[in-house]
Amino acid sequence: MNKSLFRLDWISILLYLALVSFGLVNIYSTNFNENSNLFNFNIPVGKQFLFFFISVVSAIVILFSNPKVFQRFASVFYLFTLLLLIGLFIFGNNISGATSWYTFGGIGLQPSEFSKVATALAVSKLLSEIQINIKKVKSLVQVAIVILLPMILIILQPDPGTALVFSAFFFVLFREGLNSIFLLLVFGIIFFFILTLVAPIPFVFASIVTLLISLYFFSRKLNKKTPLLPYLGVILISCSYVYSVDHIFNNLFEQRHRDRFNIILGKEVDIRGIGYNINQSKIAIGSGGWKGKGFLQGTQTKGNFVPEQHTDYIFSTIGEEWGFYGSTAVIVVFCFLIIRIIYRAENIKNNFARIYGHGLAAILFLHFFINIGMSLGVVPTIGIPLPFISYGGSSLLGFSCLLFIFLNLDANRLND
Repeated sequence: MNKSLFRLDWISILLYLALVSFGLVNIYSTNFNENSNLFNFNIPVGKQFLFFFISVVSAIVILFSNPKVFQRFASVFYLFTLLLLIGLFIFGNNISGATSWYTFGGIGLQPSEFSKVATALAVSKLLSEIQINIKKVKSLVQVAIVILLPMILIILQPDPGTALVFSAFFFVLFREGLNSIFLLLVFGIIFFFILTLVAPIPFVFASIVTLLISLYFFSRKLNKKTPLLPYLGVILISCSYVYSVDHIFNNLFEQRHRDRFNIILGKEVDIRGIGYNINQSKIAIGSGGWKGKGFLQGTQTKGNFVPEQHTDYIFSTIGEEWGFYGSTAVIVVFCFLIIRIIYRAENIKNNFARIYGHGLAAILFLHFFINIGMSLGVVPTIGIPLPFISYGGSSLLGFSCLLFIFLNLDANRLND
């Protein structure tokens, strides 16, 4: 490990420390009172500082571990976290309507955060072993099962927001050679789902028919033998799907989820009820202006107008007290870290390490995009943290482990 210390990506480590430190500053601000103290472990900032210390210790242990351990025992880690998720239904504590936590002496641990690490390892191991056969149905089913098992267990808690994050692993499949038609299919399902909620069904049907017939004639120019029947089949399936959207939305979604979608889509305006959090978050961010009101000077923050501000809506504190400049700096740091992880991953010849790096980048991006989108009111509130910044010991420890495992793999350059 001594030689690999010199090959560590110290830039990523510095970015990590900057984000965590800035997170502690903003958590301190959101819960500031006369008892605020980094060493008071009964308040959020004290608990976060304690988990930061635990994360640093864990990072050191990870960096000094043999990198081959992570691939060799990936399946063991994965099965262990599945058992932890199952155990929640027997020994877990219900907090805010979800049985997602184990509590030990006042400290809560959320297994779903650690299952992200284990799933990233398991997916990387499986894909590195079947990479040549990634396009085979059997291989796709195997990978899908590995991703879907923790998702299902987390949905049953219920915690659909955290479960959604596991969909990030599907994007890794496209980097490993999966046909991009599947990606277009996913985007198509999402696009027409949203379009059906805001537009009349006849308009959506007409859009589908026009799009697919246009694609058919375009394909005919390239290949005159292009058959019409598959396109007609896709039209029939797509129209059937669109027709079922209302049933899915009204019967499978909970009322709170329907309300949040309706607010985001502009179908409802409810600034006193379900839309209160989003509205207050936007007010806080907008009031910060260019330079912000200053540390501990945010009126929305001090008045506790934004619920869950130290967790889901931590970005509203950043916007209010640090302004456009501070918010932009956080976004730039996140983007730079994600891009750097992808760049470093692409330069690793070892398949397991490369795939793991892309999985890490995908998870960070999805968390980053959704959390900031929630604060700005452009995506529905689903309750996932901003990595390294939001309050949450399990989240901080889980993301720290995710990152430093990759830094270990990267530093040791497993090119065999």
